[in-house]
Amino acid sequence: MTSTQKLGWGLSAFFGLFMIFASALPKLTGMAVAADIMVQLGWPDAPLRLIGALEVGLTLLYLFPPTAVLGASLLMALLGGAIVTNLHGHAELYGHTLFGLYIGILMWAGLILRDPRVRSVFPLQR
Repeated sequence: MTSTQKLGWGLSAFFGLFMIFASALPKLTGMAVAADIMVQLGWPDAPLRLIGALEVGLTLLYLFPPTAVLGASLLMALLGGAIVTNLHGHAELYGHTLFGLYIGILMWAGLILRDPRVRSVFPLQR
């Protein structure tokens, strides 16, 4: 494994840990903070357990090499939904609203660096 691939796996692992423990776990366990945030964003009846389960499932797809591109694409759709929800709720733009974009860039960077096939589609240099 090259140093580029190791860096890619490190970024992917960081992303995966964040998605499972910081994002999905509060939703799956019914922590008040998850429900409170959704109420603030104008979605009081949000299906938190469903969203948390989707986050876990898609993150596992992303971390499993044969389904990584599918997982990354579906996760980006989920993160896009988070961006729209934050826009709708008038959340702070550069912190909360665009956080989905920031974490999405981290996710794709990890995949591009760890998978030479993806790197051939999105080359870092020509």
